[in-house]
Amino acid sequence: MTTLINRQYYLDSRPEGLPTAANVPYRDVPVADPADGDVVLKNLYISLDPAIRGWMGDDPNYIEPIALGDPVRSTVIGRVVKSASPDFAVGDVAQVMGGWETYTTVPAAMCAKLDESAGIPLSLFLGVLGPTGLTAYFGLLEVGRPRPGETVLVSAAAGAVGSIVGQIAKMQGCRVVGMAGSDDKCAWLKNELGFDEVINYRTCGDYQAAIRAACPEGVDVYFDNVGGEILDAALMCLNKYARVAVCGWISTYNVPDAPGPKNLWQLVAESITVQGFVVIDYMDRFEEGIAQLAAWVLAGELQFREEVVDGLDDILPTFLRLFDGSNRGKLVVRIPE
Repeated sequence: MTTLINRQYYLDSRPEGLPTAANVPYRDVPVADPADGDVVLKNLYISLDPAIRGWMGDDPNYIEPIALGDPVRSTVIGRVVKSASPDFAVGDVAQVMGGWETYTTVPAAMCAKLDESAGIPLSLFLGVLGPTGLTAYFGLLEVGRPRPGETVLVSAAAGAVGSIVGQIAKMQGCRVVGMAGSDDKCAWLKNELGFDEVINYRTCGDYQAAIRAACPEGVDVYFDNVGGEILDAALMCLNKYARVAVCGWISTYNVPDAPGPKNLWQLVAESITVQGFVVIDYMDRFEEGIAQLAAWVLAGELQFREEVVDGLDDILPTFLRLFDGSNRGKLVVRIPE
């Protein structure tokens, strides 16, 4: 019987700044038969998310850092090619936390079985119907708690999470302002997704002045994907009792010893609530969230962008596109069957 060979991109050293090929080399290793209760997946799709950069470091995080020598961690969707579990047959499709590799071996108990017969493209379960969409859904509705008539400001609004946040906020009857990094992205937000105002953060100059101009009545909910200088500017534009949902700090992920926010006194001055969250906080409600997101997508009420890039061997340069803003929506690597 032919031995399966697994190409893995693994963490050899912790990056200082943007990760390089020296930090993330590859190796080819044989795939062992699964132990009792395990399955071997042939990966079909690998999710690329900014949080992975945080896991490459050794600072405290919401899950353990990637151990040196381990494949870079990522959510994957794969087809079962070997099974030592009664719950999965060869040919089944599953989603699990796997790695940047051709094959992933995991306990079957960690896998979520996906139904191909529903006709939904499998990659969407990594995006709008997966962790991305659920992050937007619970982060806005449970942390941001928007009310009709309020102003919601979204940073990285053309990204996979931010674009969904803005649309859900519109469904709640809010005025929505998005910040994005190109005129093309801003036009998409306003002309196709229905954002009320947009700010090109690369060309606007003074962030605080731009936010005040776009939000003349102040900001009631700020959904923060970036941290850094934009967060500092947004803090100065928040209304009394505003809520800040902190989803990510991508502006500082690759900046060692980045300075923290300077305007935190506004939390006291305006009685502001700031809450960080991760999607796994709401794991017991995933079924509810996916059902609602799917209903909106099928009704044409929720639009999304997805960029699927073929080939495992381009995974690192593809990942780095998250940090220069050249991706368009949810970024996924596909390994053709």
